[in-house]
Amino acid sequence: MPDHFQPDDDTDPTISSLRHTLTTESTPLAHRFRALFSLKHLASTHPPTAQTAPAIRAIAAAFASPSALLKHELAYCLGQSKNVAAVPYLEAVLRDVDEDAMCRHEAAEALGAIGDVGCVGLLRAFRDRVGEEVVVRETCEIAVERIEWEVGRGGKEEEEEIKTSDFVSIDPAPPLAQTASVDVPALERTLLDTKLPLFQRYRAMFALRDLSSPPDLPTAVPAVHALARGLSDPSALFRHEIAFVFGQLSHPASIPSLIETLSDLKEESMVRHEAAEALGSLGEEDGVEEVLRRFLDDPEQVVRESVVVALDMAEFEKSGALEYSTIPSVASVQQAA
Repeated sequence: MPDHFQPDDDTDPTISSLRHTLTTESTPLAHRFRALFSLKHLASTHPPTAQTAPAIRAIAAAFASPSALLKHELAYCLGQSKNVAAVPYLEAVLRDVDEDAMCRHEAAEALGAIGDVGCVGLLRAFRDRVGEEVVVRETCEIAVERIEWEVGRGGKEEEEEIKTSDFVSIDPAPPLAQTASVDVPALERTLLDTKLPLFQRYRAMFALRDLSSPPDLPTAVPAVHALARGLSDPSALFRHEIAFVFGQLSHPASIPSLIETLSDLKEESMVRHEAAEALGSLGEEDGVEEVLRRFLDDPEQVVRESVVVALDMAEFEKSGALEYSTIPSVASVQQAA
């Protein structure tokens, strides 16, 4: 198991500064998130640079934090790096059955994003583990199918024709291939069919996301409304992913559903937290900040912390800055990419 409490032995001043910000509990959470997203950029560089491995170690060092919200975001960022150097850290989080289920779920999803076939055995073991948290079990199921899909796709002579997405994220499942017979109503039927495997329903979800961007597409509003119906699904994991997708889209048509989700105190905290952060991405829309401020004293810590981060994101959206990070040079590189 990697040592998450290793000393900061990286001499790169940028990495050291960001790591210090990220791992210092007295630093405001919004600042720590900005440092994390800067490290994510450095960790995700392909081909790797001299900063890549130190950035991965810096992100992993923050798994010592008591904040479930932060640790879940660390796992997400490591998965988005698509770097196998992150695998041991993520496996350690997944194996820790005393860790918050939201963090373990994100670690499993991140392993699926990286796509290392060597992780399939571990993912299957937790998918099938007796008494496992449902959100972890479902995530492992999707992660296994994602890796198997990617491996199988590489061996096919004829690959699926998948629409190029406006989003650069590595998603838990690829969007369904766009064909003449695949439209919003058809995708909605697949999205909402609880008899289908979650992986297939996720594929419909991301296809609908891609039909919602750019926001002036004729399919955008109908696709957003179709996605919103998924917020009544029996799976908390599924509902949380819908809210995450709405955060990516930042489409005003999603605001009523996101407010309803955040306002539902009976909803799972992992779903409400995603709704809060999605609203943060819509911070320049009238009334959004006022709604978020109502939940600064929410009973759930992960929701309170998400609202703090969301309000910082909202401020960023209004500022017109290029990238939500702490390094201006990183922002300019990402904008040019």
